Amino acid sequence: MSQLSFFGAELGPPSVADLSGVLAAQGRVAIRGDRARISAVVDAPWRATGIAHLMSEAGLEPEIGTTDDGRTTVCTAFAAETMPLALLWLRGTVKTVPFEWVPSSRAQRAWFLAAGTKEVDGERYVLGLDPQTPDTHAPLAEAFLRAGIAPTLIGTRGSSPGLRVSGRKRLTRLVENIGAPPDDPGAWEVWPRAAPWDHHT
Repeated sequence: MSQLSFFGAELGPPSVADLSGVLAAQGRVAIRGDRARISAVVDAPWRATGIAHLMSEAGLEPEIGTTDDGRTTVCTAFAAETMPLALLWLRGTVKTVPFEWVPSSRAQRAWFLAAGTKEVDGERYVLGLDPQTPDTHAPLAEAFLRAGIAPTLIGTRGSSPGLRVSGRKRLTRLVENIGAPPDDPGAWEVWPRAAPWDHHT
């Protein structure tokens, strides 16, 4: 199999804005004075480690912890640097999608790290959405379309809403954008690396 570059061709320098992908998933914003914190509860330690790496690259101080029920958390420290991103994603105290937002390659990677999964057939992948903020679902589908990948919005009435990506062209674009999986068996199990029709490569 040919080696993938770590990120897609649209890669820019690391930025706090990369964490918008965490907020597109189940991420949360907390504000304390003139400082903000970005956090997420994830279903596997490798997800937290991957997000923490993006936080560190953006010059932020990450912290990984555990909830009372044993789930893994990852967050930034409260910092002035995260305040502009926090304000973009809040309307009052409610999480919202910034107008005309387009997820960059790094933001898409953060999104998949936070909530990306593989469907059983291995030919469709889903980027999870926040079940607690249903008003963000349609705008996020539109944002992903603006990034060049047309998703299918699924599960909006259930506990696991998401954007499904299928089809050769769309999956190839997603793979190019989010780059290689973290070096963990759990990540390799769900991460899109090559389209199923390309096993001969």
